Amino acid sequence: MSIGEEGAGKNRSGDKRTPLGVYFVTEQLDTSKLHEKYGVTAFPLDYPNAWDQLADRDGDGIWVHGVQPQGGRRRERDTDGCIALANKDLRTLTAEFEDNVTPVLVTRAVAWDETSDNDAIRNELENRVAEWAASKADGDLFTFLSFYDKDFERWGMDKSEWSTLNLQSASQRAAHDIATSELLLLAYPEEEGLYLSRFRQTVKDGEREIESVTRLYWRRDAGGTLRIIAEDNG
Repeated sequence: MSIGEEGAGKNRSGDKRTPLGVYFVTEQLDTSKLHEKYGVTAFPLDYPNAWDQLADRDGDGIWVHGVQPQGGRRRERDTDGCIALANKDLRTLTAEFEDNVTPVLVTRAVAWDETSDNDAIRNELENRVAEWAASKADGDLFTFLSFYDKDFERWGMDKSEWSTLNLQSASQRAAHDIATSELLLLAYPEEEGLYLSRFRQTVKDGEREIESVTRLYWRRDAGGTLRIIAEDNG
């Protein structure tokens, strides 16, 4: 594949670097009316995600796309930050890309571990997600908020402001049945000790069922406990 002219590790808009991390395909674009450099098709990614925003990274328009017709492969560093694949390779992958479901892991190198080495952290993350969902369903705000790291931020609010918002709205919400499914767990590339959990959340409110997809980014605090450092939806 070809990446940004300035290499990997995007931080700023216009820096011509390709971001490192876990991103999700948001849609498939019809490239027939775009510049031929985008090739047979293109898939925008959700950069910057919640972790990027917490790390003060900006920019947008990061795609996985093809190359100009008969173009073969582009040079190793030949994009403005996108990932460009040979058209034949992208055609092979196209059927695997599902909007807001397919993760794209961008990293400098892949390290393979034995399955047994991952059992402990996988079980720990599964338990933390289940406990988080249970506290939310029970309306136990004290326990629910304890899952969040002191450096957590969301919607421009720090942990204190976000906690206050939740406490203020708690009286307006009754406890609900909450079920989680389709749990995806990933060690975050290039960020030691950071993990992503992504799952579908079904909230039963009377006769209604409300579904949403939640992404929680987990990091160990000073005491070694996994806590949520960032969160987003989709």
